[in-house]
Amino acid sequence: MYVTLVHVHVRPEHVDAFMDATRANHEASIREPGNVRFDVLRSVDDPDRFVLYEWYVDEDAAKAHKTTPHYDAWREAVADWLAEPRSGVRYVGLLPATPPTE
Repeated sequence: MYVTLVHVHVRPEHVDAFMDATRANHEASIREPGNVRFDVLRSVDDPDRFVLYEWYVDEDAAKAHKTTPHYDAWREAVADWLAEPRSGVRYVGLLPATPPTE
């Protein structure tokens, strides 16, 4: 499994707009082939900080995500709202060994 945790620090005055743009990206991303999960997490201690938990079946599916119109729209929309550049940390998902079924 191919997992990326994207850390995002949003300027306070843009949090609502960020959430709207991120919700649209999330809704489209979970419908992509190869997407297992796309969770949006918000810090309890600092509500201007978010983590996007992106889980794809493999690296190719994760790379394909970055070529989608909804990802491009999200990236462009949020660019000026960030307090600092976002950072993505890649992981290999170990457990569960297979994606959950619904």
